[in-house]
Amino acid sequence: MWALFSASGTLLGLALATRVASIYQRGRRTQLHSLISEFISHDASPSFTTDRDGEVGFQNRAAVERFGSRGGQVLARSLGELFANPSAVLRRLQSKANALGAAREDLVTRRGHVRLSVHQIGGDGYLWRLEDMAERPVGGRGAETISLPMLTVTENGTILFMNEAMRRLVGERMRTLERIFTDLPLRSGETHEITTPDGKVRATVAQIDGGGGRAEIYLLPISTEHAQPNAGGFENLPVALMKLGSHGEVVAINRAARGLLGKAALDVHLSDLLEGLGRPVSDWVADALAGRADRRPEVLRARRGDKEVFLQVTLARIVEEGRAGLMAVLSDATQLKTLEAQFVQSQKMQAIGQLAGGVAHDFNNLLTAISGHCDLLMLRHDKGDPDFADLDQISQNANRAASLVGQLLAFSRKQTLKPQVIDLRDTLSDMTHLLNRLVGEKVFLALTHDAELHSIRADKRQLEQVLMNLVVNARDAMPGGGEIKIETENLHLVQDMPRDRVTVPKGDYVAVKVSDEGTGIAPDKLGKIFEPFFTTKRTGEGTGLGLSTAYGIVKQTGGYIFCDSVVGSGTCFTIYLPVHEHLAQSDSDQPEPTGVRVHSDMAVQGNATVLLVEDEAPVRAFASRALKLRGYTVIEAENAEEALEMLGAPDLDVDIFVTDVIMPGMDGPTWVAKALEMRPGTKTVFMSGYAEDVFQNGDCPVENAVFLPKPFSLSELTATVQNQLG
Repeated sequence: MWALFSASGTLLGLALATRVASIYQRGRRTQLHSLISEFISHDASPSFTTDRDGEVGFQNRAAVERFGSRGGQVLARSLGELFANPSAVLRRLQSKANALGAAREDLVTRRGHVRLSVHQIGGDGYLWRLEDMAERPVGGRGAETISLPMLTVTENGTILFMNEAMRRLVGERMRTLERIFTDLPLRSGETHEITTPDGKVRATVAQIDGGGGRAEIYLLPISTEHAQPNAGGFENLPVALMKLGSHGEVVAINRAARGLLGKAALDVHLSDLLEGLGRPVSDWVADALAGRADRRPEVLRARRGDKEVFLQVTLARIVEEGRAGLMAVLSDATQLKTLEAQFVQSQKMQAIGQLAGGVAHDFNNLLTAISGHCDLLMLRHDKGDPDFADLDQISQNANRAASLVGQLLAFSRKQTLKPQVIDLRDTLSDMTHLLNRLVGEKVFLALTHDAELHSIRADKRQLEQVLMNLVVNARDAMPGGGEIKIETENLHLVQDMPRDRVTVPKGDYVAVKVSDEGTGIAPDKLGKIFEPFFTTKRTGEGTGLGLSTAYGIVKQTGGYIFCDSVVGSGTCFTIYLPVHEHLAQSDSDQPEPTGVRVHSDMAVQGNATVLLVEDEAPVRAFASRALKLRGYTVIEAENAEEALEMLGAPDLDVDIFVTDVIMPGMDGPTWVAKALEMRPGTKTVFMSGYAEDVFQNGDCPVENAVFLPKPFSLSELTATVQNQLG
């Protein structure tokens, strides 16, 4: 930290001395200040010591000569002679020094550019140093030797440095950009008008962003009326430049441009070096040579085989000896293009997720009607009936369709989770027999657990689906057989862990690793494996939904999943799940899994009144018949508005609301909240094809309410209503 802010050899020595002296006791601070005074007394730059209130204690000789004796006065009063509002600057720097030990800031004053630095000393004192930076180049070393006009500027347009070529061009040292350019703001790669003693001239601007909000600006002449850069200056410029001839061929290319393009090629056309414009690069060059291009920068791909590089290229027309040519300004846009690709990918995934959620919602309504009416028919046919087998096939295939829809919902992270506290060791133990059957005889399954593995909170069925998907993928990656390892361990992150495109927050996690000895995944495909419908398997061997489903379930559970793979060596998937601090629930407390078809006659008969609100007529018809078969009185409503109108009748008794979540007009939670104002304490059952935002945390937004996911069976509907009524 001290070395970072040291501005001279004297100050570096002072910093080292101060660090040694910082171990002294509070009572020896007088000796510390004496030592500091001795160090800075002969410093050529003005230096002061102050207390916390800014009162000056000691000044060196340079400070006295420049500002006079200021002992007992506040430092802000002295610096007020140099720049406006010094108190704010001093407070800002002192605050940074309190936090970091030292701070500095470059300022433009009435006497030129200065650097004000401060070091904390002795815990309650500060050493200030004012260094004159008058005509020192801030950003470009050796800028005075460059024949191109160049300047360094701050974010607000204050000029910190101008080289000799720039001063000759504009006639004097300017303080702000508006004194030089008539068409601000500046745009790198475009031509701008410059005010000179001989009138207005135009030049192409090349800008390099530096640290601390500064930027270096170079002026590239666009006609023979202005001096052209000499060969050495052109070659060593930090701006990537190419000079093109009258046919678009490269006649000059400097070192910075060769570094971006990966080759040093002359007499080749620009189209041989760049591609990806959407139209022939040669046409773009021809338009620029003819003066028809508007100098708008284009992002192109460099034709280099070692890596992918995108460049922002701006063409400016120049005239030499009566012949038109082009000056090309290049800048690296690879990171920008990568961010753009990530944004497009994010939008694509979001769009697919919304589509999947919408399709799943409609499908679940259809499946509820199909399987529900199938259940009604099966009530009238026993197992010996010839039609029972056909009905059973309909029911089983409806369940398979529901499972596929569940995968879409898992990807879009809109499935309804039923989280519970679980121990992964027990879960994997229960799955061992199934997993061994899945992997077959050629593959050996090895499980390793942390002896003191923490509990997690997740949907057990969904988590089992994730593990099965990963194990099946590992099996398919080893057609000749091998070993699949499943390992669990406790993991404590002391700080945030950046990984791929996300950051895992610090904290306690349970890590699950599923690794194989298979063929591995190629690096160019590794970033796409969690995309829906992307598969590395041959056509007909995979749907591309397995890993996207796993990704959606893990993310909705609050966890993270990553993949490491080496071609020819194997692949390892690692899942991080947050630790749950509470004790695991007993088995009796665990929620019953949904989706299990039960067709036995229920002995319990209801005698309550149900208000059923469902906009899908087939679903409403099935639910109404199912509830009536169990003895309930059912009042049907097609939408929320109709339900509220019915509840306006004071003589209507309703014991429970059974309502869809998403309907035309008012949604389920909204109308129920209004209804509860009139009939407080009424129980509610919400139905939906997927978890809406109101259920994203697994909790219903209305008291005394439960959630029943579609598709549901006859027995699940009646059992849920019966349990709610108690």
